[in-house]
Formats: sequence, structure tokens, C-alpha cells
Amino acid sequence: MRASQFAINTMKETPAEAEIVSHQLMLRAGMLKKLASGLYTWSPLGLKVLRRVEAIVREEMDAAGALELLMPAVQPAELWEESGRWQQYGPELLRLTDRHGRDFCFGPTHEEVITDYARRELKSYRQLPVNFYQIQTKFRDEIRPRFGVMRAREFVMKDAYSFHADAASLEQTYQLMYSAYSRILERMGLAWRAVVADTGSIGGNASHEFHVLADSGEDAIAYAVDGDYAANVEMAPTFPADGPRAEPAEAMSEVATPNARTIDDVASTLDVPATRTVKTLLVQGTEVPAVALVLRGDHALNEIKATKQPAIAEPLTFVDEAEAPKLTGASVGSIGPVGLNIPVIVDHAAAALSDFVCGANKDGYHLTGVNWGRDLPEPETADLRDAVAGDPAPNGQGKLDICRGIEVGHVFQLGDKYSRAMNCEVLGEDGKPITPLMGCYGIGVSRIVAAAIEQNFDERGIRWPQPIAPFTVAIVPIGANKDETVMERAEAIYADLRARGIEVILDDRGLRPGAAFADWELIGIPLRIVVSPRGLAAGQLEVRRRDADASEDIAAEQLFDWLDAQLA
Repeated sequence: MRASQFAINTMKETPAEAEIVSHQLMLRAGMLKKLASGLYTWSPLGLKVLRRVEAIVREEMDAAGALELLMPAVQPAELWEESGRWQQYGPELLRLTDRHGRDFCFGPTHEEVITDYARRELKSYRQLPVNFYQIQTKFRDEIRPRFGVMRAREFVMKDAYSFHADAASLEQTYQLMYSAYSRILERMGLAWRAVVADTGSIGGNASHEFHVLADSGEDAIAYAVDGDYAANVEMAPTFPADGPRAEPAEAMSEVATPNARTIDDVASTLDVPATRTVKTLLVQGTEVPAVALVLRGDHALNEIKATKQPAIAEPLTFVDEAEAPKLTGASVGSIGPVGLNIPVIVDHAAAALSDFVCGANKDGYHLTGVNWGRDLPEPETADLRDAVAGDPAPNGQGKLDICRGIEVGHVFQLGDKYSRAMNCEVLGEDGKPITPLMGCYGIGVSRIVAAAIEQNFDERGIRWPQPIAPFTVAIVPIGANKDETVMERAEAIYADLRARGIEVILDDRGLRPGAAFADWELIGIPLRIVVSPRGLAAGQLEVRRRDADASEDIAAEQLFDWLDAQLA
């Protein structure tokens, strides 16, 4: 490809609308153009990256035995009513009405459609297992689309759905897809982790998320420093303390804390670390108006874990602040577990404290020197908090640490949630109808493009991993207007690279060297070859890796050895 024919349109300034690095750089590099909120047109340059990601995904899905099909983006409401999700899915589901008054939606996912297809096409257990996939545009009506294609309303996704006669077969395909996703991210040259995850609104029995690691990631991942365990912080379990708690050393005392409403305020006022305080949160109960959840002051409530407690209503809902004094005698900020007349559940870490500080259930006051078993009953305990760095890893795999990740893929064992609701049956080996079990496997194709940038950039622009770069090599002739042999040599290299099947772009725009170099560094082309009069006179070419600190000169006849070494 010649740059003069490729509609390259870069920008020096960062658009004000762009909040994160990937959005900024995709706009500046000319990969995207905004059409409306959460809707983007992919330029030829951006589309090349998208298609390279698609190609790797498609190759690995085909290699894993999945069958590609294409389902409608617009789906009839009656299928969603069968599954029970027409109302359950909420306002993210874009609902449409056709000219005949019939209800449809623009599909955010395709469990209903594929289950309808399967119940029409699959007749016997002999046709199982089978795994169908598609690469297609989805739409989710995000309340606040942001971060470019990272959280757009319209996006490209690969979704796959498998059908099985039994749980053993489902587990086998689940592991096959887990391995395929691992290979996809490895082939793209990305640093990633697979983590145990919550099944969320999709439902099902087991799930893993695949995260591209990046400091800007919205998700916190807990992983074992010395092992292979990894999970979303919301799913990583925490455990009771190994040994008994320390014996009380202080008497309980009430102290005035007139301006202390937060843990930081209390710790500062009383000159104690937050690790010696507890906070008490009021949530709605299943059989009582409120349940008190007690956590160590420096820990965060994990709402998913809390909701799994039988006494707590789902979804988790905090008691209105105006109701707190009626239930505890104090406003939020002064509530504590001592003397409460509502159920109390205490996180394991808070239950291990001695001589701790808590609210006195009296506005403007706290208690110090509080101890379980002496000043209030031994608590009912549970795992209620997010894991933090230094917590023991599950299965004795050392300690946990925390990193950030961007979710780009998710695999589920759905079980029979959709097949049973939609009466999908096949004849079993004994001739009787059976309900197939299902798996679901999604990977965000357009999201991977943005996630790759979040992981690979510097002050000059994008640094694409070679497997998904729009071009592998950029050839930049310098001084071609003064020396025709420069362009002749550049053209010869260009032809040789194309003959070798290397994705190459020849910069024939006649720009000044600084402007040309800035474009290719912003766009992120992995390798650059500079042809110049000075270099040709010395029998040399200037070459540079996008991630290198400086260029180097090599003998012209060594070019392909250098390229082979970079591409190995």
C-alpha cells in the first residue's frame, strides 16, 4: 500500500472528548471518526487492525472445531419473552417496533436466537456436541457511552454457543474454548490473565473472564504471586484468621468525635490506624428491614459476596440514611455493632480485631477498646469484602497481589438456563427427549483493539504488537525529490517485502522527515526503514523498531536478515 492512496489523516492535538489513552490515540491516528454518542466509523487504517484481530479469532475458532454462522442483528421480542429476559435485561436493550407494531430488539447478545436455531436444527444426541460462532455487530444502549470503542454502544464481537448431551461434554468444550482464547491473546502479543468471574446477567454455572493487563483497566484482578490462581477481586475469597485473636488490653470507652463521619476522619481524630477501626453498613434484609454488615475500616464491601448471604435482600440495597436513626439511634457515620437490635454479620477480618474503634450509635461519638465476646456477642462471620494485596491466596498458593485489567473475553457454562426455558430438546440415546446443556463464549473484537493500545503506547503514540498492526513495515524515502535513486531503492524494497507477504506501506507523500516519522510513530507501525541519499552513498539503510530508543544503520544487503530477526 502507498501512503498517498490510503487517506492517512493524523492529528497533533488530542480531542477534548477523548478521556483515555486508547480513545485519544485512535482519534489522533485517524482510526476512528465519531458519528454519534457511542457510534464510530472505522477508517481504512482502523479497519485493518480490526480485521487482523478478527482473522486471529476466526482461525482459532475454526481450529477448535467451531462452526461459523451469521445470525440477525435484529431479534423478535417473543424469543426474549420466552427466556424471560425481555423485561429483565433492562434499558440497555434497544427495543424497536416495526411498521406492523411488532416488537423487536437490536441484539446485545444472541443466546435466544441460537437456542431457537438449535431447537429447529438439532434432532438427535448424535449431532452433539456442536459449537456455533459468529463475528458480528452488537448494540447495547449504554447510559453513558465513553472511552471510545472501549465502551461504545455499537461494537464488534465474536460470540459462540455450544450444545451438549451431558455435563462432561460441556466441560470438555469449555476447556477447549478456554485454551482457544488463551492462544488468541498469545498470538496477538498481549499480556493477559484468565480469571474466575461472576456469571452476571448471562447466567450459568461457571465462568472465566480474559483480561488484557493495563494500568488503566477498570477491573481489579487478584492473583497469586507464587501460583497460577487469578480471579476478579469480587470473586477472590478471603478467609478467617489463622489463629485466635489477641486478648483484650483496653477497657471500652466512649469518646466524642463531633466532626468524624468517615473512617479517615475517625482515624485522624483518634490517632489510630484505619486497620483498628470497623465500619457498619446497613442493607435491606430478606425478612427484616435491615441487616448490619461490619467490615474493617480499610476494607471495601464486596456487593456480590454480600448478596449471597441468605439474610440479605437481592439486589443489594443500602438502607436510606433517613431511616438509620430509627434503626440504630444514630446517623450514618456514628453507627456501630455494640447494642444493635438488628441482625449483624461481620467480615472475617473485622472479627479478628481486638481493642477496635466503632460507632457508638450516638451522633458525634465513637467507642474505643471494643472487643468481641466481652462488649458484644461473638459475631456471625462471613466473607464480605474485596480481597487486597497480601491476603492469603486460595489453595495455599502464597499471597495475593492486585493488578488492573480490561475484560476482553468471557466464557460461561450456561447449563440448561436457555434450552429449558425455550423448550429446546433432542432425542437422547434411549430415544427419550433430553434438554441440551449450553456453553457461551464471547470475545470483544473491537474492544481488543482499544485494550491493546492501553497496554502498548508511549509519549509518541501507539506501539502495536506486530501480529495486529495495520502494517508491519513503513518505508520512508528521504530526499527523493533531489535524488531519484532514493525512490527507486524504496520501490525495490517495497516490491520485495510484498513478494515475501509482509504488510508494508510506502510513504510516497513527500513529507519532511520529522512529519513522516511522527505519523508512523503515532500510528504505531512496528518497523521503519529509511532510505536516504546519505545512506545509499554509504551502502546503508536506517532501520528502527517502534519500541527502540534509537535508530541504527545496517548494510543494505543485511536488510532481510534484520527483518527476519525482528519478525521471528
